[in-house]
Amino acid sequence: MGRLARFVLAGGIGFVADAAALWLLLSLTPLGPLLARVLSIGFALTVTWQINRHLTFAPSSRGIAQEGARYGGVGVATSIVNYLVYSAILLALPALPPLAALTVASLVAMALSFLGYSRLVFDR
Repeated sequence: MGRLARFVLAGGIGFVADAAALWLLLSLTPLGPLLARVLSIGFALTVTWQINRHLTFAPSSRGIAQEGARYGGVGVATSIVNYLVYSAILLALPALPPLAALTVASLVAMALSFLGYSRLVFDR
């Protein structure tokens, strides 16, 4: 259960990084909520890789490049799910704030992320 708790902590930090990046992009650039979200997801993936690598799972026995590629592959797959849920919510409920849609989408993607990272990236 310790690893799951650390994963939730890492995910929480990643969520804050994602939300902060999204908020900054929406506030300081002309980007809309859909394009800004693509960039914020990329930032959050970078943050969570380092946290998961050092706190949640420990580095894998693979080299950092291979581990990073695997992490990126799982991250992209789960980010697609995250982005599709986020976009669907905003399209269905256009008055909803983007950060609320981000929250729901991130929760949906979290279970997929844990399964992918624990089995495909940091397996021993």
